[in-house]
Amino acid sequence: MTFSARLQEIRTGFERPFWIANITEIFERLSYYGAFASLALYLQEKLNFSTEQTGTLTGLFGGMVWFLAIFGGAAADRLGFRRALSMAYLILAAAYFLIGSIGASWLAPVRNAVPLGLFVGFILILPALGISLVKPCVVGTTARASKENVRSIGYSIYYTMVNIGGAAGPYFASWAHRHLGVENVYRVAALSVFAMFFVVLFFFREPRKAGDAPPPSIANVARNFCVVVGNYRLVLPVLAVALLLRLGMLLYPFAVPWWIWVGLLLLALAGISRFMWFLVLFTGYWIVFWQQYISLPGYIHGYINPNADVEIILVTDGLTVICLTLLVNFLTRKIPAFQAVILGTVITSASWLILAFRPTVWGAVLSLFVLAIGEIIQAPRYYEYISRLAPPGQQGTYMGFAFLPIGIGSLIGGWFGGTIVHRFGEVAHRPALIWWSVTAVGLVTAAVLWIYDKTVRVDTATS
Repeated sequence: MTFSARLQEIRTGFERPFWIANITEIFERLSYYGAFASLALYLQEKLNFSTEQTGTLTGLFGGMVWFLAIFGGAAADRLGFRRALSMAYLILAAAYFLIGSIGASWLAPVRNAVPLGLFVGFILILPALGISLVKPCVVGTTARASKENVRSIGYSIYYTMVNIGGAAGPYFASWAHRHLGVENVYRVAALSVFAMFFVVLFFFREPRKAGDAPPPSIANVARNFCVVVGNYRLVLPVLAVALLLRLGMLLYPFAVPWWIWVGLLLLALAGISRFMWFLVLFTGYWIVFWQQYISLPGYIHGYINPNADVEIILVTDGLTVICLTLLVNFLTRKIPAFQAVILGTVITSASWLILAFRPTVWGAVLSLFVLAIGEIIQAPRYYEYISRLAPPGQQGTYMGFAFLPIGIGSLIGGWFGGTIVHRFGEVAHRPALIWWSVTAVGLVTAAVLWIYDKTVRVDTATS
């Protein structure tokens, strides 16, 4: 097929809702990554949290966003994408404004009435309520409003839009941090998503296809959700207990023995479907990936240059994805989707060794560049793989589950990052071991995914 023919396919292969949804995604990601880029410094340097507390709270912010997407996907199937998107952007505007107001005098009565960790943790969860609706809606719209012959390129376009916002977010966060103060990073984010409420309201229309099933009933949504999970009567209560324990540790600092966490994990794993096994195993990739927001900012200020502009450095990932996604997608198009996920995991994991060997600002930039190459290889193929497993009318539910590893990876990655930075940086004074540890997690993840591919994987989501 000639280039002009392919371009014509792209021009005619996507309906209007595809472009509207993906344009709003730019501004949602600008807000999210701008907020995330400044969060570790905001918590540690402005609100005076310790390294370990900063890691936990930063991981909570990222983790709950993606964890709640599995419920947001089911809700989007029920509400319809237009209503869900407009509601989400209103929630996000209020949530980011509150994060920027944590230290404000008008919040002082509430702030002084409860432990600070619990107060901040609660506010950091609020954006998740909005983003958990946005992500399944945009990815689901990409599935519904794309013709079959351009669906793969549609996910590459989606991921490019994500990373335009991902690159712009840290840049605007840097500008707001330097000129307006770090708390105003979150007010800029609030304005960005508030504008998207009006874009959705006036321009977005529900994507429909001939033969689409009617919106599912609440009972059907719940049934679809439970089928994907597996033995939900076992899995959901165990996960709820684990989450409540983690939140309780923010209220009253205490240690939970490691064997309790391991026991809860094994108990939950005993009841999940094969598809859920894949999602759990893939969590390791995101533990590695999220260290750029969890561990890297404090590492740069503590061990490289205390005056470095961390937010600008974090532009590297998004900018690389913007420039190279379509090219890498073309070069790797013949690699089967699951093998592309494994290859991307290896490359992203190995990227941190550059920083271990060369702890400089440019070493950090090069690490993030290589990390982004791995991300480009795996991410569009991962979403393509999941989307093809989703039955008609359940795209929101299944694509919501696609975000589960990202959330769990952030929740675990926050604890993991805070722990290794404290142990190897502040205690042992061997900061290079931070990045060796992160790389080890990623390579183990790639190995278990390869074993899963050879011994367990099937091409149905619920078997």
